[in-house]
Amino acid sequence: MAAYGKSISQAAMGVGAAVAIAAVIALKPHAPNVSLIAAAPTVVQVHLTAALMALAIGIVLMMRVKGTTLHKVLGWTWVVAMGITAVSSLFIRGMNHGHFSFIHLLSGWTIVALPGAVYAIRRGKVSAHRRAMTAMFVGGLLLAGLFTFIPGRLMWSVFLG
Repeated sequence: MAAYGKSISQAAMGVGAAVAIAAVIALKPHAPNVSLIAAAPTVVQVHLTAALMALAIGIVLMMRVKGTTLHKVLGWTWVVAMGITAVSSLFIRGMNHGHFSFIHLLSGWTIVALPGAVYAIRRGKVSAHRRAMTAMFVGGLLLAGLFTFIPGRLMWSVFLG
């Protein structure tokens, strides 16, 4: 126990909450400006829709029992959504003056890893499948999703700009 009877984790949670509150105050979030999404190019709209679908399905898949019929149906839907997300991102190059950026490496990795993860489960390699799918969820969705909130990018403008 740390000083004053609180555990380290409780103190860390308090500091984390204070930092989060300060960040919200400093960033001055507002109601989302969805007109920016409506005005975005079609490829961006397709990319965003597929990514959000993959995120929602991925959360459900992570929380539920694996190997069931529902898991398999949602899993195939997730694979299609991730495939659309990755391929559509290759056509989004406005932030880098028409060239690919480092974030496109995640897209290439996803395009290669998706069939590999499906192949792994087809061969009964559950551990390899789990690792690959979890890595794509974390890297291809969560990490890449965080990059969309960099100032100057669409999601920054929608929520914080």
